[in-house]
Amino acid sequence: MYIYVDKTPTRDSDVKYSFKLKGLAGLIILSFQAGVVVNAAEVPAGTSLAATQELVRANGYEPATLDPNLAESNVEFYIFNDLFEGLLRVGKNGEVIPALATKWEHQGNVWTFHLRPDARWSNGDPVTAGDFVFSWRRLTDPKTASPYGSYLASAYVLNAAEINAGSKPPTELGVKALDAHTLQVTLAEPNSYLLKQLVHFPVLPVNPKVVEKYGKNWTQPQNFVGNGAFRLAQWVVNEKVVVVRNTQYWDNAHTVLNKVTFLPLQGFPEVARFRAGEIELGYSAPPELYQQLKNSLGDEQLITYPLLSTSYFAFNNRQAPFNDVRVRQALNLALDKTVIATKVLGYGQQPAWTFTPTGAGGFKLQAGEAAGWSQEQRITQAKKLLAEAGFTVERPLRFTLLYSNDATIKKIVIAASAMWKKNLGVDVSLQNQERKVVLDNINNGQYSVAFSRWLADYNDPSTFLNVFRSTSSENSAKYANQNYDRLLHQATAAQTPQQVQQYFQQAEDLLTKDTPVAPVYYEANATLVKPYVKGIDFTRQGPLYDKNVYIIAH
Repeated sequence: MYIYVDKTPTRDSDVKYSFKLKGLAGLIILSFQAGVVVNAAEVPAGTSLAATQELVRANGYEPATLDPNLAESNVEFYIFNDLFEGLLRVGKNGEVIPALATKWEHQGNVWTFHLRPDARWSNGDPVTAGDFVFSWRRLTDPKTASPYGSYLASAYVLNAAEINAGSKPPTELGVKALDAHTLQVTLAEPNSYLLKQLVHFPVLPVNPKVVEKYGKNWTQPQNFVGNGAFRLAQWVVNEKVVVVRNTQYWDNAHTVLNKVTFLPLQGFPEVARFRAGEIELGYSAPPELYQQLKNSLGDEQLITYPLLSTSYFAFNNRQAPFNDVRVRQALNLALDKTVIATKVLGYGQQPAWTFTPTGAGGFKLQAGEAAGWSQEQRITQAKKLLAEAGFTVERPLRFTLLYSNDATIKKIVIAASAMWKKNLGVDVSLQNQERKVVLDNINNGQYSVAFSRWLADYNDPSTFLNVFRSTSSENSAKYANQNYDRLLHQATAAQTPQQVQQYFQQAEDLLTKDTPVAPVYYEANATLVKPYVKGIDFTRQGPLYDKNVYIIAH
């Protein structure tokens, strides 16, 4: 999931548990009953609530879409967490917990999910297993052109890869409504992280009748139908998205907020509106103001936490000279990632020498040899590689670096281009575009080098490593390596966490060798929050569900 600008990863015990289940040949499994896991706002006894239960939050940018089958970034992700609910969701500690599915079981590669009979769409229609079938077929259909079109293929849902490639019809997808409240999912082969994948927004249900009636206009407020704790009330482009309580929501009695307003704000404007009391929850405080805000607001109003996210420079592997691995390796080695993480940014970011952040899913993947070198050693090797590729002082490497319209990103790309110039004599032209245009150009391969960020779709290394599968719709670097694909295939079919660790490590090592992208740093976030806003879960994917939030008297 692209990101523009849980306190802890999934526990090791969770990882082991998923493999125990995978190895069972007979029926059995998991049977989570609704109500066992807390799934709503928890207001302590005796708490004095504010008379007005409304939240205004900065959300970075204007959403590109409010259609979960078409979205691809965290900007939409946070809004979807209010408007929709899927089979499963993320718990307070990063664990997978029930949402619309109250229990599930599997026999071999056939999984069965039992839906809440009281779940309703915001127009009063019942939420059915057929709604998931419709949504998942639509997601995978190449005619939809979803950025996540290959998502169910990476989950090994039967025939998903063939459907997304256009060789089979969407009706062949391995998902079936056994009855109104029973969804059957058939996999082509075992998938140890299937449940984690089902928390992400591409596999949310959409209402078939509404989508078919209004087409691309179904996401307009007058037509919109969702099944989350809130419903869409307003969408004023480049101004705000407003959601209000969905009284049809199955757990509406435990929702406290009545209204949430998302503003396309980040950086200095966000801070100004926060200081003026016009927003209560921020998106990401600018690094230039971090220390000042920390000193003036303290830890109660400026929450700093690690994200399960990697910022990187993507190389178009199909375009010369970036189809030469020596060029890609040289540019990666010549970056002083520690300076960018600690000096240009400096509120918890860590230099990245693997694409997968440390601790994702409880796994610890080791970086390659170059991570232990001095910066001088890296630069020496980078110069050698670039010279071998044919670039010299007389014939310097020149390229255009694409990045989105963001003050912090601008600082990063300026610093990187200066490093490449100083260390390698590379001439970089900077090209700034609006966020949506950048996304479109990256997805369509219309770039040479681009700055990008990937926020975990779920808590597991596979959400990072799957990006580079040769068949992935998110593989904007256009990287293709059959050995890499094979390693990920073996990781999915592995029987123990130790074996999975081994295959993930080999895949990460191959990425380091081939360098389709240059990881720069692992993300951290600094979020402004008013002290009277309670119930926010600051996870490694950011502040998630507004249904858990409440406003105390102030």
